[in-house]
Amino acid sequence: MKAVTWQGKRDVRVDDVPDPKIQEPTDAVIRITSTGLCGSDLHLYEVLTPFMTPGDILGHEPMGIVEEVGPEVPNLKPGDRVVVPFQISCGHCFMCSAGLQTQCETTQVTSEGMGAALFGYTRLYGAVPGAQAEYLRVPQAHYGPIKVPQGPADDRFVYLSDVLPTAWQSVAYADVPRGGTVTVLGLGPIGDMACRIAKARGAERVFGVDLVTERLARARRRGVETYDLRDFDHEKELVAAIHDETGGRGPDAVIDAVGTEAHGSHVARLVQQTAAAMPRALSGPLSERFSVDRLSALHMAIDLVRRGGTLSLIGVYGGSADPMPMLTLFDKQLQIRMGQANVRRWTDEILPYLTDEDPLGVDDFATHRVPLADAPHAYEMFQRKQDGAIKVLMTP
Repeated sequence: MKAVTWQGKRDVRVDDVPDPKIQEPTDAVIRITSTGLCGSDLHLYEVLTPFMTPGDILGHEPMGIVEEVGPEVPNLKPGDRVVVPFQISCGHCFMCSAGLQTQCETTQVTSEGMGAALFGYTRLYGAVPGAQAEYLRVPQAHYGPIKVPQGPADDRFVYLSDVLPTAWQSVAYADVPRGGTVTVLGLGPIGDMACRIAKARGAERVFGVDLVTERLARARRRGVETYDLRDFDHEKELVAAIHDETGGRGPDAVIDAVGTEAHGSHVARLVQQTAAAMPRALSGPLSERFSVDRLSALHMAIDLVRRGGTLSLIGVYGGSADPMPMLTLFDKQLQIRMGQANVRRWTDEILPYLTDEDPLGVDDFATHRVPLADAPHAYEMFQRKQDGAIKVLMTP
């Protein structure tokens, strides 16, 4: 089959790889009909290269048709249309029962000290072959895949794999009171969708911050009050402007949808270049310790949120480079919630929004649809923010 493989920094290719097969009785194999390109994929493209191996298959946002199931997958049959969550979870361990599927005790990558295995996302998360491919082996298929109806285009449901539950969790964790205010930092796919969900769940005012013209315009069309970072000489001016709109206190919650920048900071770039020249046994620990984080978005969130408010961190962070302002966090009495989205925890709440009325705007959420063969160009375009690329779907 054809699949998108990682070959090195900024080097992805569409290669012929072996077809996946049933390996465990709880496996399924699906034929992928749509698969997303995520901002997290850009971290692999440039930032998290020390944790990658040439030939790794990328991608974690698929949907498609069931081709084959193992004997312990009673709920699926060939021909079913399914969306596959980006994490692999069993549904019956302590963590899954607690709604913490990204901590699944059955698939935890204990050798790396990490949580549940993820599709297409480095050896830290199990080096499981990813979903930017023609076919996908799905472990724990008795629980993970979400059956969806035939009929509507893939765009209606494909975002259940990642974008929708990730954005939903960010809003749920933010605990925005009905009629309250929230600021979303970063208006990429997750931040954009978080704004839509916050409004749908009753937030009175949603402020969005970014510095990409197309992202700002897109959010503004959905009723978000947008702020362009480029309009301010200093971040403190932006903080003051939003405080002025919230009675001088700041918003009730701030969602950090930025996390580790896909390009990395200047210091991180130096670390990456150093790590790339080191033996594998040393490069990973170096990157994990000093890593790629520049916490400017998080520090801005801390300054923005009102005292007693909530910070929801949904952007992916990968290291420990910068100190946290613990005195400020304590003094402002802030709550912080974070983590990978627990997809199956939220899907039943989200599905009622995926109706013909399309209140979240999923049907036209993608800005680009390309064949899988064009993946190398799609990665470059998305990473460089060219041609207004905000969300890219690929079709095998």
